[in-house]
Amino acid sequence: MADEPKFSEEIKKMEYEPISQVEKRLIAWSLGIGVAALGFFYLLSITFFPGGH
Repeated sequence: MADEPKFSEEIKKMEYEPISQVEKRLIAWSLGIGVAALGFFYLLSITFFPGGH
């Protein structure tokens, strides 16, 4: 086990890779869908469970 590289050493050896346009779009879509789903479920809960708000 002494000859295994440590995680921190491996991270330091890695090159910097910028986020590609496709990855940026995926992140934006994921956040957008998540926020829209939260809003939808909130409105759904207000409609069907009005006493809890």
